[in-house]
Amino acid sequence: MVLLTALLAASTSCTSLPAAAPVHSYDYFASPASQDPWSPKIAGWQVRELRPVPAVAAGPPVRDLRTKYRRFRDQQLRASVPPERVAAGVARWIQQQARAHYVPDGPIDHWATLEDTLANNGDDCDGLELLVYHALRDLGFGDDQVFRAVVYRPSDGQHHMVTFWFDQSDDPWVIDPTGAMTRGMPRMSEIPGWVPLKVFTEHAEWSVRPTLTFAAR
Repeated sequence: MVLLTALLAASTSCTSLPAAAPVHSYDYFASPASQDPWSPKIAGWQVRELRPVPAVAAGPPVRDLRTKYRRFRDQQLRASVPPERVAAGVARWIQQQARAHYVPDGPIDHWATLEDTLANNGDDCDGLELLVYHALRDLGFGDDQVFRAVVYRPSDGQHHMVTFWFDQSDDPWVIDPTGAMTRGMPRMSEIPGWVPLKVFTEHAEWSVRPTLTFAAR
């Protein structure tokens, strides 16, 4: 998706092919350009995500993603473990659930809201990522620590949605909801072949800009 038209049509198609690319140091919170092509898509999702959601009863406990999400979140709320273990547990849980609840969008990429994902019993990477994003917030991670992120693979033009957790480092932990980009919870610098493009929340967005480039391996 090198061309702008292709970017807007299929902006975060999920993928699983390995690749290699240069490694960068990044400024993750740069102001977006005035004509940033991602801004309209992010703004559209922000409006829909912030709409009030009516109370919805959970479905069958075995298959229903809403029930499994609530149960997992409530179990974690009762646990008393260090933040890194909590985040790693969320990563394991969502990557397991993705096997049963991954639903591809098709040729046109649509960014789901959390309610869309739960109501439809699944989604692709951008919908499943919201379970990570909201779970970490519900579990006490700060608004200045947890962000949605669009990452990009230059070798083939693929885009993907992940969650960034900034602890005490400017090199965030990465939780990939599908495990297509990476398994577990590595730092961004530990993932070859991918570069971060956008960081955002329901209320704000930033562009990621490289500050230092090292030679590719």
